[in-house]
Amino acid sequence: MNTRQRHHDDELEEELPPSKTKIKKQMLGLQDLGKTLTELSKEKLRDLNLDENLLIAILEYKRMTKFGALNRQLQYIGRLMRDVDPAPIQAKLDAWNGTSRQHTAWLHQVEHWRDRLLDEPDSLTELLAAHPEADAQHLRALIRNALKEKELAKPPKSYRELFQSLREIIPEP
Repeated sequence: MNTRQRHHDDELEEELPPSKTKIKKQMLGLQDLGKTLTELSKEKLRDLNLDENLLIAILEYKRMTKFGALNRQLQYIGRLMRDVDPAPIQAKLDAWNGTSRQHTAWLHQVEHWRDRLLDEPDSLTELLAAHPEADAQHLRALIRNALKEKELAKPPKSYRELFQSLREIIPEP
């Protein structure tokens, strides 16, 4: 097969509509997202700024008790989800669940600072320069206690407290 023919075949594939299997997976994904929405409180649903029909359908689902009715309503919610962009909804849900990339990166940054404070004594000066509002005396005590706990193989109480203190000091983006 020459390059021109291969290129022509690629163009034909791009013009084909998505397969039934792919469409069904997308629909089930939207239905799953709809199911997740039904588990949220009314306040969180309002924060999502959902389409009015979708919001009504979700609130109606919450009032239902019969298994068959719940399944039909969930399918209806899935159909309504086709007209909605799921990306902002999923991003907001991820942020609420603390699973957003930004939140994870921030937690890694806090962990990195904790490890640096325990491994490099001079890093406390650097942290205090970046965050002058931090309580230096409290941090020194936590570092000293965490090192002692590690040395004596005790439970890492101060190690965890240091992490919590750093979470309060270092702002989440």
